[in-house]
Amino acid sequence: MLRVRDLQVAYGPVIAVKNVSLDVASGAIVSLIGPNGAGKSSILNALSGVAPLKSGSIVFNGRDISRMSAHQRVSAGIAQAPEGRRVLAGMSVRENLELGGYRRPAKEVRENIGKMEEYFPVLRQKSKMAAGSLSGGEQQMLAIARGLMARPGLLLLDEPSLGLAPLVVRFIFEFLERLRDEGQTILLVEQNAREAMEISSYAYVIESGRIVVEGASRELRRDAAIERAYLGLA
Repeated sequence: MLRVRDLQVAYGPVIAVKNVSLDVASGAIVSLIGPNGAGKSSILNALSGVAPLKSGSIVFNGRDISRMSAHQRVSAGIAQAPEGRRVLAGMSVRENLELGGYRRPAKEVRENIGKMEEYFPVLRQKSKMAAGSLSGGEQQMLAIARGLMARPGLLLLDEPSLGLAPLVVRFIFEFLERLRDEGQTILLVEQNAREAMEISSYAYVIESGRIVVEGASRELRRDAAIERAYLGLA
């Protein structure tokens, strides 16, 4: 579904992403793991059109989208739930969902809201409340649901477990597995490397803007060096 080649992202003179190439197969969860500041979020932002490319190519479903604007990429089938959730705090839960489906037909938006409320019943219960009044876990559910409102072929998730209680983290990862089983393709950036590699089929390890290791997640979980550096010793 996604083919990235020699991607570079720069902020002024600083090159944050250096010649990254990666692939995401349809219906898979692929994870990007690595330390803070490694360039993981910059990769997602480049894919969604938020960060401009310095060089490289992004091909999505056989179409080169490297120079597309962010809103065109949403229409093409890419949506992102950003790090820190970034819900529109002063607007209601329902309004946040409606905006997530802004580029979809009105009838489809209504249907999608019903599906999101089925996924996350708390969003139905609190649909009229300001999004900023939700707990951190509820805001994360809203951020994911807002991304899914666009009916993306590829969902980009940036640190969905960040700052959440363990029970909520478990719920989020189980939900991602459900999405995968329903056919949703996901590119996941996650500091919780162990959990990310449990649910993903393939993983890329990013350091200083470069891919240093890649492989099937089940194989990387058995790699002693990966375990010491990213998964923690048992």
